Amino acid sequence: MYQHDQQIFKILLETISEGVIIVDFEQNIVDLNAASEAIFGYSKKELLGKSLNILTPSNFHKVYTSQFKTIIKNGKRIKMSETKDIYGVKKDGTIISVDAELNPFTVYDKTYVMAVFRDISEKKEIERNLMLRTKALQSAQNGIVITDALKHDNPIIFYNSAFQKLTGYSDKEILNHNCRFLQKDDRDQPPLKKLRDCISKGQSCQATLRNYKKDGTLFWNDLYVFPITDSEGIVTNFIGIQNDVTHKIQQEEERHHLGSILNESLNEIYVLDAETLKFLNVNFGAQQNLGYTFEELKHMTILDIKPPENRKRLQETINVLQKKNVEKVKYENEHIRKDGTTYPVEVHFQRSKLYNKNVFIAIALDITERKNYTKKLEKQVEERTHQLEKALSKEKELNEIKTNFLSMVSHEFKTPLSAILTSSELLRKYVVKEHADKRQKHIKTIIDKVYYLNNIINDFLSLEKLETGKVNYRLNQFNLSKVIDQAVYDANMLLKKGQQIQYPEDIDGLSVYQDEKIIHLILSNLLHNAIKYSDEGTTIDLKVKQEPKNTIITVRDQGYGIPEKDQKHIFERYFRAQNVINTQGNGIGLNIVKTHLENLGGSIFFESEEGKGTTFEITFPNTEKL
Repeated sequence: MYQHDQQIFKILLETISEGVIIVDFEQNIVDLNAASEAIFGYSKKELLGKSLNILTPSNFHKVYTSQFKTIIKNGKRIKMSETKDIYGVKKDGTIISVDAELNPFTVYDKTYVMAVFRDISEKKEIERNLMLRTKALQSAQNGIVITDALKHDNPIIFYNSAFQKLTGYSDKEILNHNCRFLQKDDRDQPPLKKLRDCISKGQSCQATLRNYKKDGTLFWNDLYVFPITDSEGIVTNFIGIQNDVTHKIQQEEERHHLGSILNESLNEIYVLDAETLKFLNVNFGAQQNLGYTFEELKHMTILDIKPPENRKRLQETINVLQKKNVEKVKYENEHIRKDGTTYPVEVHFQRSKLYNKNVFIAIALDITERKNYTKKLEKQVEERTHQLEKALSKEKELNEIKTNFLSMVSHEFKTPLSAILTSSELLRKYVVKEHADKRQKHIKTIIDKVYYLNNIINDFLSLEKLETGKVNYRLNQFNLSKVIDQAVYDANMLLKKGQQIQYPEDIDGLSVYQDEKIIHLILSNLLHNAIKYSDEGTTIDLKVKQEPKNTIITVRDQGYGIPEKDQKHIFERYFRAQNVINTQGNGIGLNIVKTHLENLGGSIFFESEEGKGTTFEITFPNTEKL
């Protein structure tokens, strides 16, 4: 009987650290060792003769019984925990995870089963915790890597899906490699030295680095690295947490760039405390115009840079804004410099917030040149009008033409001045980045109209000199291409949509002995007329031919053409063809061109057909007359 060998079994059982329980073929416990008592909390006396089911959860009894019968039948050893989790029940009802191995054997024709148990609850708990932590790391939005500090070159041994999604590298390219592959060839970044020093010392570190995805795309990586140490304080691993801050860096760069633009702007920009009106910030342009340093301005208010007689008006404006009836106002005023001189400004004043603090933003534009230009222009118009009126009184036969000329002059100045004023008014409204295209459109309008008015004034001055005989021609040798380049460049500024100038070929070596400025004036006048009297999308053909004694320049357009009945009057002063009467022009340009050419020993010829275009051909000597 089994009991005859009890002493032998006891010796064997007590030498095993695992729990061992021996049951008969009916699953009744016939023996167990001390380790089993420790695992399940029962004494040996309490378990002997009891069914093995006392040590298993009730919901597993049926399954375990079936497996037990199979073992008895097959007579083969089985490790139950290889296929599924196995659980046991302690005396106090605690369910534990166990590793169970069943070994059938026969003694004196009786079959027994030796069940070897190990309590693996702690191991299972560790596995569950590791699994939860791994899932947590995988679900994190930030890229996470873990490196092995005990291996050569500190290679990556773990990374989460966010890291792979961020960088685009494959498993093979990440695992067992140092993180430096993220820098590609950009490995001289100052923060990298700090990072390497911290890692070599086993310290935590934070650094913002330029990293590169597999496809070469740059991204800014805000990296936090901290060490993991064992019980003896040895660094075994490093954990790196990555955060893509590319958008933040770009926004900071844009803000810095915009701040630099505003600070370096020659316009005056002020930030004022809404209560005290003291300057909180003043850009470089304002400091330069006023002659004060920022340290001086910090102790001043905006009233201090206004002449005494203008301070009351400014205070009234501020009161309006403080009542919050309006967001912003615009007005003209004067600023007084540190040296006591004054200058006119156009001020845009508005309420705003700075770090939850109420402030005023003032942008001031020095309009001295605008004021001077307007006065000068008004004076020139007045002088020219007076001269024209005097001429009209002397030349009755030209009364009708000159009356029309006065009307034309009024129109020629009023229309562009109105366009300049309108564009200036609109330009003040477009102050944010999104209005850049609209700002550029109105700036171009102002430039075009000012350029146009300047040409009118130049025509008037040229006409005056010709009439009074004050023209002194200055002849010199020059490259013709220089004049043509400048004339074409100026004309390009006036081209309509789709228009183009066909530049002449093979002119680099051409040289003439003439008045350079007058040739430029003549060519510019012909090109401007071709642009003005042609539609969008047309081509202006410019050709140059040089003969031994003369140079011939041809300007051909695809424009409106000159009516046949008007062609005989085309070089008469103030005359304008009927088909362009509503197009801007003063009717003196061709008269000036013809007069200058004849004075220089040259000539002008033209061919034109209404609706098809016009060709002007000018001829002038190449060399000095002997």
